[in-house]
Amino acid sequence: MRFLKSNLLLVLAVSLAFTLPACKAKKAVVKQEPVADTVKPAPTPKPAPAPEPEKQEPAPAPEQPNFNFANVQFELNSAVLKTDSYQTLDIVVSSLKRAPSTKLILNGNSSAEGSAEHNMSLSVDRANSVKAYLVNAGINGANLTTKGYGESKPISDNTTEEGRALNRRVEIKVIQ
Repeated sequence: MRFLKSNLLLVLAVSLAFTLPACKAKKAVVKQEPVADTVKPAPTPKPAPAPEPEKQEPAPAPEQPNFNFANVQFELNSAVLKTDSYQTLDIVVSSLKRAPSTKLILNGNSSAEGSAEHNMSLSVDRANSVKAYLVNAGINGANLTTKGYGESKPISDNTTEEGRALNRRVEIKVIQ
């Protein structure tokens, strides 16, 4: 029996030797605290600043019409518009389209050559020639008044050709 006891002790010692290190290797289960309690939440990103609106310059004020028109010149004994007059009349048209309620008076004039009756008729024809051009360009004819002065309102001396050429004209004026 002694043999049996010693064998039993030996088996017991060997089995303890193999089981004990295995037990030592086991780690004790420790209950961990929830992660949410120990970890701080990531900061919420700040929204990007709104882009500054582009500084828009105010729209330029509409260009004011220019009512300071040059005289429309004519050839001797003629109510036909000269080609050089078209530029001046186009400026008149442009200005009147920006201010369509503006009323103008078209004052026809002549030089002192010819009879007073002929010059009066010629000055009216010149004013009507300018009016026809403006109406054909889209200007309301009701806003245009024509008047003939003949040779009665010269702006230059009628004794020289240069002076007479300046007197053959239509003046365009705003009615106040």
